[in-house]
Amino acid sequence: MVSIFLFLMFLPIVTQAGGEAPREDEVLDQSGAPAGGDFTLNSAAGPVSTSDLRGKVILLYFGYTKCPDVCPTSLSLATQALNELSGEELKSLTSIFVSVDPQRDTVEQLKEYVEYFHESFLGVTGSEEKVAEVAKMYGAQYYQVELEGSAFGYSVNHSAATYLIAPDGQLRFIFPHETPPQVMLEGIRYLMAGN
Repeated sequence: MVSIFLFLMFLPIVTQAGGEAPREDEVLDQSGAPAGGDFTLNSAAGPVSTSDLRGKVILLYFGYTKCPDVCPTSLSLATQALNELSGEELKSLTSIFVSVDPQRDTVEQLKEYVEYFHESFLGVTGSEEKVAEVAKMYGAQYYQVELEGSAFGYSVNHSAATYLIAPDGQLRFIFPHETPPQVMLEGIRYLMAGN
């Protein structure tokens, strides 16, 4: 079995002391080495199955469209890496954003949201059960936090790792929140080279 490279092994752990209310948007711990695996979720263009993407590197992220800062930061950093790829390299990559807020994020909203960051992103979602199943395969964590007095009603605290899946479908890299774009770019090109 191919080993998974986990950059910066210690990911942020957010704790709340003494009954404090959770912040609107926290990064949850994501430690260990999840197995990953194939899944099918829905996009605005129809079902997206990772098993159909063999031969391509997959950049994978779990988040939601109403995320105030963690998702925009992560997607902006990933976009900086993607902008360094040539047109030919981009043909060998699929970027997938899985919504952990299937109650509110429609496939149309996801399409508009992710394409703002980069045209290579696909926004996908499914039933609450299916999203939870996929998140579990990758060790992604998330939960709702009620927001009193907010028009949004709740936020979703979630882990913020970015995953790289090799062309053979194996999860190979896990990048923690705020990994520099150059590190992601090196990982992408490493997998594209057949490593």
